[in-house]
Amino acid sequence: MPVSGPNWNPDEKYYDCRYAVLREPLGFPRGAEILADDDQAIHAWVEDEGRIVAVGRAHVIPASSDGSQADHAGPSAAHCPAFGPLTEGGPRPAIQIRQMGTLESHRRQGNAAKVLNQLEKNAIKQFGATAGFLQAREHAIPFYQSQGWEIIDDEYEIKGIGPHRSMMKHFG
Repeated sequence: MPVSGPNWNPDEKYYDCRYAVLREPLGFPRGAEILADDDQAIHAWVEDEGRIVAVGRAHVIPASSDGSQADHAGPSAAHCPAFGPLTEGGPRPAIQIRQMGTLESHRRQGNAAKVLNQLEKNAIKQFGATAGFLQAREHAIPFYQSQGWEIIDDEYEIKGIGPHRSMMKHFG
């Protein structure tokens, strides 16, 4: 299974999948699938007959950050809230999983679990991550829970996307 980064820029096939799953269904313009720090992240994906069908990325949350940030590049990006445990000082080093998505035609086949597993393993190896954080859309929460992630904050709305819950997983 392909894994690249940091210091790798995703190609068009990768971004096509990310856009088709996460941004196009919400009416976002092309380009909203690209994050300014994609070259600093670890990326994992699943290919099927030359087509990328599942994607995800992990990046280090800087020690000076509580994890709050813009949802995507561009002036109209919604703001994602801080992760509660990081506002209280720990655990560190920590990573954030973002931009996880699987094409509808390839769901429920273990693809997202493969991507998530590779991101976790590589974040531990490359970044020394002791914990991970993510912001899950409501429909994805049961998947993340099945992979050992726990809800840590109250429900909140990300403008233009919908209700989310913050989740965390301790590694090791």
